[in-house]
Amino acid sequence: MTALRRYQALGRLKPGQMNKTESAYAHHLELRKIAGEIAWYKFEGIKLRLAANTFYSPDFAVMLSNGEMEIHEVKGHWMDDARAKIKVAAEMYPFRFIAIKAKAKKDGGGWSVEEF
Repeated sequence: MTALRRYQALGRLKPGQMNKTESAYAHHLELRKIAGEIAWYKFEGIKLRLAANTFYSPDFAVMLSNGEMEIHEVKGHWMDDARAKIKVAAEMYPFRFIAIKAKAKKDGGGWSVEEF
């Protein structure tokens, strides 16, 4: 097993199970929902077809209070194929695609956002 495969194996969770960063972001979404900014969100709620045997399952599908849909991908570290998939999906589907990364506490905490 290569070092990369061992690294990837450490981060794999069962479908539907959030890691710590995703759980923290779900809490952030819940606060936005309470504030009325978000009408609905679902973890691993949709699966987008990119090609015949290629799919993209984003972390969160989010509906804003005005009815607009967004796709939120929470990342601690980007693998090349994940960045490629979100870029392809952003070109194919009429949603706003956003990558979310937790900021370090020493940098003030919160979330950094990258839009595709």
